[in-house]
Amino acid sequence: MTELKEFLEEKHDLYNRAEFIDTDPISIPHQFDKKEDIEIAGFITATIAWGQRVTIINNANKLMKLMDNTPHDFILNAKARDLYQFDNFVHRTFNTMDAVFFIKSLQNIYLHHGGLQNVFHPNNLANEEMNNVCLSAITNFRNVFFSIAHPARTTKHISNPAENSSAKRICMFLRWMIRNDKRGVDFGVWKNKDFNSSHLMCPLDVHSGNVARKLGLLTRTQNDWKAVTELTYNLKSFSDTDPVKYDFALFGLGVFEGF
Repeated sequence: MTELKEFLEEKHDLYNRAEFIDTDPISIPHQFDKKEDIEIAGFITATIAWGQRVTIINNANKLMKLMDNTPHDFILNAKARDLYQFDNFVHRTFNTMDAVFFIKSLQNIYLHHGGLQNVFHPNNLANEEMNNVCLSAITNFRNVFFSIAHPARTTKHISNPAENSSAKRICMFLRWMIRNDKRGVDFGVWKNKDFNSSHLMCPLDVHSGNVARKLGLLTRTQNDWKAVTELTYNLKSFSDTDPVKYDFALFGLGVFEGF
């Protein structure tokens, strides 16, 4: 296990670097300085972060331009007439209808619920199982996000770990917002003792899952929330306070090294 930890630390150090930002979807929120702009840009970008990374970045940039490159101000002040400009937007299965609802729901969250960070607050703080803190936070957010009238089709774009989804994109977004290791990649703009880096769950997709299984960090064959829990518990044996830092290692090994 010592050799495996050293290997993961080495790969984490290699890939958790600012020079990789430009080719990653995290480059979109890095265009902004204001906390609310960062979190809105990060949330929207993470939502469409599947497929080719170049396409993800291009389409996320389109969405930022449609919001006048001031996402927080746009969200707060958007009127019905402003939403027509999202006509014909599409990223894979995320289309105009989804984009328009996202704007409306985010507006509701910022005007009536204290913003994105506030609705990602966990409820079951008495529960010592670390996976339940993150699951509770995501469940709270999802309940608020769909608390206003919404198209049924749009619910598929916000994963539900309570139904055993891996919730990869939400876990990635939470990593961006909460981790702060001073290395210039993750933002760490959300500071909350009740929901911090020790509670984060490792984003899990085909690449990271395959690498984790080859390294003996994951035995479950499906990429679901149970697998996320197993992987994160194993990573916590290497870093109890910041297990998801090894997401950089798993991702880099899978994408850049074909491990």
